[in-house]
Amino acid sequence: MTDAPSTRIATGVAGLDEVLDGGLIPGRSYLVKGDPGTGKTILGMNYLTAGVDADETVLFVNLEEAEWDIRQNAATLDIDLSDVHFLDLSPDSDVFVDGQSYDIFTPSEVEQEPLTRRITERIEETEPDRVFIDPLTKLRYLTSDDYQFRKQVISFMRYLKEQGATILLTSENTSRSPDDDLEYMTDGTIELRRSTRGRTVQVPKFRGSAIHEGEHSLRIESGGISVYPELTPAGPGRELVDDPLPSGVDGLDELLNGGIERGTVTMLSGPTGVGKTTAGTQFLKEAASRGERSVVYMFEETQKTYVQRNEAIGVPIEEMERRGNLSIEAVEPLEHSAMEFAHLVREEVEENDTGVVMIDGIQGYKLSLHGDETTMVRKLHTLARHLKDMGVSIILVNEVETVAGDFRATDAGISYLADNIVFLRHLELAGELRKAVGVLKKRTGDFERTLREFRITTDGVTVGDPLDGLQGVLSGTPETIEER
Repeated sequence: MTDAPSTRIATGVAGLDEVLDGGLIPGRSYLVKGDPGTGKTILGMNYLTAGVDADETVLFVNLEEAEWDIRQNAATLDIDLSDVHFLDLSPDSDVFVDGQSYDIFTPSEVEQEPLTRRITERIEETEPDRVFIDPLTKLRYLTSDDYQFRKQVISFMRYLKEQGATILLTSENTSRSPDDDLEYMTDGTIELRRSTRGRTVQVPKFRGSAIHEGEHSLRIESGGISVYPELTPAGPGRELVDDPLPSGVDGLDELLNGGIERGTVTMLSGPTGVGKTTAGTQFLKEAASRGERSVVYMFEETQKTYVQRNEAIGVPIEEMERRGNLSIEAVEPLEHSAMEFAHLVREEVEENDTGVVMIDGIQGYKLSLHGDETTMVRKLHTLARHLKDMGVSIILVNEVETVAGDFRATDAGISYLADNIVFLRHLELAGELRKAVGVLKKRTGDFERTLREFRITTDGVTVGDPLDGLQGVLSGTPETIEER
């Protein structure tokens, strides 16, 4: 048996180790609870294979499924259990003789019954560093009452700890076998849940260390379980650059008094077809000309259409991608939870030193990710705050439903997120449909309080002179001042 490490040991799930502030504490016992199908056994498999990777000896004590079934199920997830030792105590194993089952006793009584003897012999034979028991609550059926069950469980876990093992065990979490008593007997609890909003994990108890509290997203996929922790404030990030990020469009930059400041949230708001995404892309183009990297997450448009539209007006999207200055990520509907998406964004920023993140658009974000609208807005707020702490500039593309009529900055109820709000507006002028752009809000500096005409041509985006001779532009039906 290897020496017990002085620091944490990996659970086999990187995101869960992050939640646990580094992993499990060696030599302790932990309960994994949850309804059937939430992934408890799969988590145990990841835990054991992480031990194998660390050159440890690991033991799987199975009390429900047969060893052969467990190995087959693991293989379907590409989990290799070939170096995992098993102690098969399932109903099909030969530990049950003539239909009779036997109780577990304290270590001093281990020679008295076949079941207990088999357990201790296997432990002494393998000398495991890690033990996974699935599910421990099956032993309730082998004891006369709850008191005897608790007594024997405590004795069993004490025995394993005396052998130097770290223990992970599961419970069935049903009304017939409540597991509240197991939570008191173990050093920590990992709770798995599944709902219409997706799978989650939380850690209500963890002795001896602080953890990242909250409900974290979980996914079962090839290789086992992946956990996407709830974002927390990033703390001191990059050194902020004082110079603003311009759009490269003279009139727009004049409206913004030079551009948008680093580490701020800019909302581009307006009705469909007004040019919000195109306006946002101008900032990405200008960042690329400086050698900076941006990423755009497409929730409402395909990557192919986005590239074609921008290439048609002279924005070299393909060249920006080829040079590594731009990444375009099309987000499939209902493919991710909000926490999974936040994890993808964080990885992009941290691994590629990405300076600008554009989310196109907010309505698609709320519809495409798992979760109710209130949760989506809260998660978007958390993501924006985290990116700001990292010094990243965020551009949110938001569509309002009204094409004309009374002006509304946003329909999403998230204008409070924005440091800057740039709005675009359709307007009818002399029988012609035209567009206007203005700045409603800029927290970090001054801005021009006029409206300017916004045009998209084959030569690119242009923003004209202030529309000084018009009023009523925000209503969508402007009129010249002379007409009044």
